[in-house]
Formats: sequence, C-alpha cells, structure tokens
Amino acid sequence: MNKSDLRRKYKDLRLKLSEEEIEELSLKIANNLLKLKIWDFEFYHLFLSIAEQKEVNTEYVLHILQGKDKNVVVSKTDIKNHRLNHFLLTDTTRIIKNRWDIPEPEGGIEISPEKLDLVFIPLLAFDKTGNRVGYGKGYYDRFLDSCKPGVIKIGLSFFEAEEEIKEMFDTDVALDYCVTPNRVYQFKN
Repeated sequence: MNKSDLRRKYKDLRLKLSEEEIEELSLKIANNLLKLKIWDFEFYHLFLSIAEQKEVNTEYVLHILQGKDKNVVVSKTDIKNHRLNHFLLTDTTRIIKNRWDIPEPEGGIEISPEKLDLVFIPLLAFDKTGNRVGYGKGYYDRFLDSCKPGVIKIGLSFFEAEEEIKEMFDTDVALDYCVTPNRVYQFKN
C-alpha cells in the first residue's frame, strides 16, 4: 500500500477504538517494552499522546521512565520552521495543548537532539522492514536526522506490521524496533 492509503486505513482503525481499548492496548505495549534491554540509557525522548487522534497512551511508558529515574525529553512544535524543539520534562514543566491538540511543554530546559539515546516514535503504520508512516509532515524524520548516530528508534503501534510500504523516500528514517500489544518487532537497519 502507499502512504496516503495507509494513513486513511489506520486513522479509521484508530477511530474505531474505544477509550477502554486504547488504555488496555497501551498498557500491553508498555509491558512489552519492558522485555527490551533499553533501560540503561540516560536521555529518552517520549511523545505526549494526542488523545483526539487516539494515539497510543504514553503515560504508561512515562511512569516506567520516571520509576527508573531517567531523563525524559518531550517536544514542542515549531510550525514556522517545520521542526521540533526538545525540553527536559521535570516536576515543574507545564504541559499545554497547542492549536492542533498536541500536548507540549510551555518551556523549560532545552535539550539538544544529539544528547538523546532513545526516541519513542508515534506512527500510523509500519512494515516488516521498519519503514513507518506518520502524519506526513516530516517532523520526526527531520528530528531523527539531527540525532546522534546510533540513537535507538522505537515505534509504538496498536496494530501489526504491513507487508510493505510503497513510496519510501531517502529522507524517511526507519525504525530499529516497533512495539505492539502482541509483539516486539526488531529490524536490521
């Protein structure tokens, strides 16, 4: 399938999920993450879920990270420059929703993408080789391109892998892992 068809398909599938299903599936994803040997790093980037888009609820992942006393970094969208800026999440960080309902830090201690060890990535679909489809604006591709070589990229998905995503571009950044409620996919990139 091509990217636009996959976006339509998976947005529709997510819209059919109830709040209870989202919570149950998100908890299963967090539990599957615990099976990975990824918990010895210092800086973890976590997306804050857009409830209106019925994204994976990353609150469970946040609790794991906080319980392990990790540095959690979250993004703020810079619409003008089509970039993400990254801030350390602290006890005093104020989170507000922007005009697209994206929860973002109001400000705080800015963290360079080069400091990040691992990035959890929102997505709509992914395939068996680690290619992914997001919302189509390229924010995460540009962000991941600015991270240090070897940063671990983990997608979180309610759904299993597609066989193949057509129309991939040179600027598309593939995943190292994708975690679903039922399994952990590991890719050779």
